[in-house]
Amino acid sequence: MNGPEIHLSVAPELHLFVAAQRRDGRTALTTDGASSLGHVVESLGIPLTEAGQLLVDGREVPASHIPAAGEKVDVRAVRRPQRVPGAPLRFLLDVHLGTLARRLRLLGIDTAYFSEDIGDPALAAYSARDRRVLLSRDRGLLRRRELWAGAYVYSDRPEEQLDDVLSRFAPALTPWTRCVACNGDLEGATKESVSEFLEGGTERSYDVFAQCTQCQRVYWNGAHHSRLQTIVEDALRTYGGTAARAS
Repeated sequence: MNGPEIHLSVAPELHLFVAAQRRDGRTALTTDGASSLGHVVESLGIPLTEAGQLLVDGREVPASHIPAAGEKVDVRAVRRPQRVPGAPLRFLLDVHLGTLARRLRLLGIDTAYFSEDIGDPALAAYSARDRRVLLSRDRGLLRRRELWAGAYVYSDRPEEQLDDVLSRFAPALTPWTRCVACNGDLEGATKESVSEFLEGGTERSYDVFAQCTQCQRVYWNGAHHSRLQTIVEDALRTYGGTAARAS
């Protein structure tokens, strides 16, 4: 490439996206003289969803800025908590984040998820149509121009993924209000109203129930409840929210 040379510095939080030689202070980078700074950042491997302020010689510039010779460019990480203006905060997760989807729903966060791979174009179009923040570990997916908003999930461990999303977006937490299976709203139900969905042992042993208004799935404080309660209590303790109630 025979164009202007800029001097680039990448925030430590973004080092996992760039080659090793770009992780040690400011380095020289030759551009083509026509591509935007946003394109240059993406060509290094950094999804623009993860880039916060872009500074040129200390002043903030838009991603459309065309770098000029000698400029000192600083690529900062997204500031947390990140605000997503223009729509209620809600999420869309790709097929590889099923456990994270269920945990977000457990905390009452509006989370769309498809258990089958519907393809990158369909996911990006869904994000744009429904104004949902697409969460993914696929950098290529996060580079699609039709995305409304997106975020890279930095860990492959569900508990760390949940912490990552909650610390980044600070969503309101209202545990036990969403169906973990379909994302529908839960409503309190009497034993009589849900008896047709219950096995004999469950009907005899429990008295407090909730039911999804969309898929009709029934919830009660069964053997799994203590594990889920721990997830809820940890999230509320760290990030705040509405006090938990029985599911």
